[in-house]
Amino acid sequence: MRHSFVGIISVGMLLSGAGLVSAQDEHAPTADPELQARQMEIDARSQVVLDDLFATNETAKSLFDQAAGYAVFAVTKAGGFLITGAGGSGVAVNKGTGSRVYMRMGSGGVGFGLGAQRYNLVVMFEDVPYLERFMDGGWDSSATAQAAAGQEGINLTSSFIDGVAFYQITDKGLIAIADVAGTRFWVADTLN
Repeated sequence: MRHSFVGIISVGMLLSGAGLVSAQDEHAPTADPELQARQMEIDARSQVVLDDLFATNETAKSLFDQAAGYAVFAVTKAGGFLITGAGGSGVAVNKGTGSRVYMRMGSGGVGFGLGAQRYNLVVMFEDVPYLERFMDGGWDSSATAQAAAGQEGINLTSSFIDGVAFYQITDKGLIAIADVAGTRFWVADTLN
């Protein structure tokens, strides 16, 4: 399924380094075939998301080429009367070393939003220290989201903001403003 793109928020933390995700070849052998299958599924989905993003957005490909690493998450956002929440899983990759950390993310808030929405979130990291902090599970998106929100007219930016670039992609395309305020990311022990 192809994704179209409507907009982008860059929040600067891309890493420079090697190429795209290559599904399972960077994984250390695991004795658990179910775990290995789940990791392969996450890697394959992440690669499809990146391929679709790059096919339709040259700026994203350029930032990715400069990035030290990246993360891709599949997210489901659900809402009811006055309460919303989102959660998902994905993988963070150090392009220089090929190391992978499988992660979860979640957020909650107050607002209107009935039903569920699925989207993909791509986060690119400009340098290794930001990436490592993210992969260790100690990264909070709030400061980065505030920096991005303070920038006027960041629809199709070509740079990082505070070392990070975000791309929120729905089935209708790239969202103009990636909604990451209040989002937490952590290492998924059951996926590593």
